[in-house]
Amino acid sequence: MSNERVRVRGLSIHRPIIYGNSAVVLTPEERASSQHPDHTHRWTVAVRSAASSPDSDKVGGADDINYFIKRVTFKLHDTYANQTRNVDKPPFEVTETGWGEFEIQIRINFIQESGEKQYMLYHHLKLHPWTVIGSGEPEIPPPEVAAKAGPVHSWQYDEVVFNDPFQSFLNILMANPPTPLPKSKRRPVPFHTANSESIADTKLGGTPEFTQAMVQEEAERLEKARKQVIAEQDKWRTTLIEKENLLEKLKKELEG
Repeated sequence: MSNERVRVRGLSIHRPIIYGNSAVVLTPEERASSQHPDHTHRWTVAVRSAASSPDSDKVGGADDINYFIKRVTFKLHDTYANQTRNVDKPPFEVTETGWGEFEIQIRINFIQESGEKQYMLYHHLKLHPWTVIGSGEPEIPPPEVAAKAGPVHSWQYDEVVFNDPFQSFLNILMANPPTPLPKSKRRPVPFHTANSESIADTKLGGTPEFTQAMVQEEAERLEKARKQVIAEQDKWRTTLIEKENLLEKLKKELEG
């Protein structure tokens, strides 16, 4: 067997990607000339590299990712014609118009050399400006108000991890290192429901950008949440044991 098709055991290598969507309100003129005058927004859903190009109006996309991704399939709402969209070359994105939000299934197929299975993601299409519960802001503002607020961005950071990669695939990955994320904030940060404080950045305007700092902060939040879950499990396990011991004691008293 060629060394190229031998897996490198004990090695893990990852590639940072983002997935999500940006949306803008259609102008009255665009709606009037559209085949679907009830559609209110134009949106683009995409899978991109995590780093952004300088001065770009796109979130992410500094690097081509077709060196390890062969195809991205977007499954839209069944009200769309041809709801399953296969994209076989960059940019891995679909642009449509519509009026409602819905969940989009995203399926990533890697190049043949990877020997990897499909990678599944799910994204809730976001059309309306972000709001925080209890803020008093309407979830769906009037079109003219939403238009003044500018584009709506909803993006998630992810790291695709390849464990024990084939040597040939590892060579491809090593030959294409990803552009590093900026260490600190240069633009607004993408809003995330787990970090309600980032809502302020959505009011600033401009194209958001992922940074090393926010990725680290997200990792720390996840670790904190993991520890909280473990602590809660331990608490209920202790309670259950106490209840079982009490039940056993009561049974013995009844038998006596």
